[in-house]
Amino acid sequence: MFVISTRNFPPEIGGMQNLMGGLANALINHGPVKVFADKSENFEKYDNLSKAEIERFGGVKLLRKYRKANRVAEYIKNNQNIRSIFFDHWKSVEKINFEIIKNKPTFCLIHSKEINHTKGSGINKRVLNSLSKIKYIIANSNFTKNLAVEIGLPEEKIHIIHPGHDEPVKIENNFEIEADNLFKDSFPKILTVARLDRRKNHQNILMCIRNLKEKFPKIKYISIGDGEEKNKLSSLVKELNIQKEVLFINKASQNLKIALIKNSNLFLMPSIIFKKSVEGFGISFVEAASYGVGSIGGKDGGASDAIKNKETGLICNGEDINSIYESVIKFFENDNYKKYGSNALKFSENFTWNKIVKKYLDLI
Repeated sequence: MFVISTRNFPPEIGGMQNLMGGLANALINHGPVKVFADKSENFEKYDNLSKAEIERFGGVKLLRKYRKANRVAEYIKNNQNIRSIFFDHWKSVEKINFEIIKNKPTFCLIHSKEINHTKGSGINKRVLNSLSKIKYIIANSNFTKNLAVEIGLPEEKIHIIHPGHDEPVKIENNFEIEADNLFKDSFPKILTVARLDRRKNHQNILMCIRNLKEKFPKIKYISIGDGEEKNKLSSLVKELNIQKEVLFINKASQNLKIALIKNSNLFLMPSIIFKKSVEGFGISFVEAASYGVGSIGGKDGGASDAIKNKETGLICNGEDINSIYESVIKFFENDNYKKYGSNALKFSENFTWNKIVKKYLDLI
């Protein structure tokens, strides 16, 4: 029996939700899985189809946190056949009594942003205290591991296990046709799938698209995602006069997203550090790779674990528009994008859930 306590879980959309849902599905192949998760829209339909046993919690956030922690503790005390316990976030561990879990193999995933607090601050002490209860702290990249050591976590407890990704899926032809119609006969076809926030760096991408128009008159850039920067970015598109070259899709079905990835030549996400927010890994790069699409990512954060520089794509300085521009030029010169795509497809096989979950099980 595997137990998962998580604040983030499908059908809610997001990287963390996909990660915890993927982990649950991968663990099911090795034994029963019990999930304690927060309620989200349409969760009943998802739960009914899941092979895991899922128990949901709603209500006021603070009270929900205590109720879930108490229920998890009760479940652990009453079940002797638990092989390991997984937490998605240090806050999921915070209210758990150490005495209840001290003799169990426990995992807590760390992602970068949520632990990136000044050493010695009140919230830093909460992070350290919560994770002191955990046997295996799982960093999603080398960058996140180094950050964890810097903020005071013991290096010997930290293991790097990258997020897994689902096997590529075949989608219905009508989604392929829709993706074709959206990109039309453009080249290059550039795609970003990410929230519209400052860290994802859409602003510099748009500036770069304007500069690339002269080199690539038929360029097309599509961005899938919503967020607080939406209005600002829409205004910038008009200001730069790139309405013809740029399309924002705030919400897209999973099938359309996959069709657009498959149809693209480049996945572009040159993330930057904004305040304390940083890209811990970048599973989107791996997802694009699994469909044979190479990427350009930013040097800040953990993208270099998801992109093999000059093999499956390129790493650039996201703060520097010229660096992004030159990287795109290099990506497409001499048809390099075909080589990057082919290499990326092979590289993505290292991140399948079958291989990733084995790394967890080997620690138990």
